[in-house]
Amino acid sequence: MPRILIVDDDRTTGKLLQTLLELDGFEVNLAGRGEQALELAHEVLPDIFLVDYHLADMEGVTLVTQLRSDPIFANTPIVMASGLNVEEEARQAGANRFLVKPFEPNQLASLFNSLIG
Repeated sequence: MPRILIVDDDRTTGKLLQTLLELDGFEVNLAGRGEQALELAHEVLPDIFLVDYHLADMEGVTLVTQLRSDPIFANTPIVMASGLNVEEEARQAGANRFLVKPFEPNQLASLFNSLIG
């Protein structure tokens, strides 16, 4: 079962995505802050990350940069999401894909499987 770590400070969004992705066969872990995500990532070793651009304690691009600098996650796929036009910034930080919010949650499973697979 592929493991995903969703990093989003909006609990409602996180829980909704968790429910949908679990129905699609993913093991889902949630983190509401960047520092929490870094700790949890080392515990669960996700196969893919979904990171929101705006987090309560840091920008999502900062988290992506930190993940990319860690040899354990240097090649782990990262998808960043935002309602802002920050795709170039996300890609420069190391994100593999960028989703513009609002996005269709039912498209996530196929996107994640293509990146993992």
